Amino acid sequence: MTPIPPSQLIEALEWRYATQVFDPTKKIPAETWAALEASLILTPSSYGLQPWKFVVITESELRERLVPFTYRQRQVADSSHLVIMCVKKTMDEAHVDRFLQRIIELRGGTADSLAKMRKGILGDIVTGGRSNMVTEWAVRQAYIALGQFMASCAMLGVDSCPMEGFMPDKYDEELGLAADGYTATVLCPAGYRSESDRYATLPKVRFAAEHIIHRHE
Repeated sequence: MTPIPPSQLIEALEWRYATQVFDPTKKIPAETWAALEASLILTPSSYGLQPWKFVVITESELRERLVPFTYRQRQVADSSHLVIMCVKKTMDEAHVDRFLQRIIELRGGTADSLAKMRKGILGDIVTGGRSNMVTEWAVRQAYIALGQFMASCAMLGVDSCPMEGFMPDKYDEELGLAADGYTATVLCPAGYRSESDRYATLPKVRFAAEHIIHRHE
């Protein structure tokens, strides 16, 4: 892989902003969207367990039904694609074993060779001290996916908007998430900004580097 120039990364991140008004007539091309879906799949997670699923909605009628559950924010309906990042509310042996089997499929080895790893995971978040905070743990993983997705969007010239302002219980009900043991955590509409979105040209408000970056050299 050939690294991109540092200036190209900064340019993309400077261009990115939390898009307030999407142009509903502009759609993300299939090839671009395939790459963005791959960025979600490639997101790292604790233990590699991927305690999530990503619900992608392009259907207009369904997205309109979600607008009232998003405090009337139009991004969920006017963007090209709506991504709902959902996490598991509990962790069980079956999920862990499915992940370990995937390791064997892709890397080789046997269940016996992964027995120590299995014991460690189960003793931590299935039966151990963190088993009573799995949802909170999974939510932290989902935010890794959110960050990777937003950065990937920026690099491909796609606008996005992270959104916590919604009613998770209503989303769960509308999408049938609870029946599968998942809950909606954060939204990220993606598409292309409208020319009427005044926020697109406003300067970013960030603290100066000396207040944020602390070096020990």
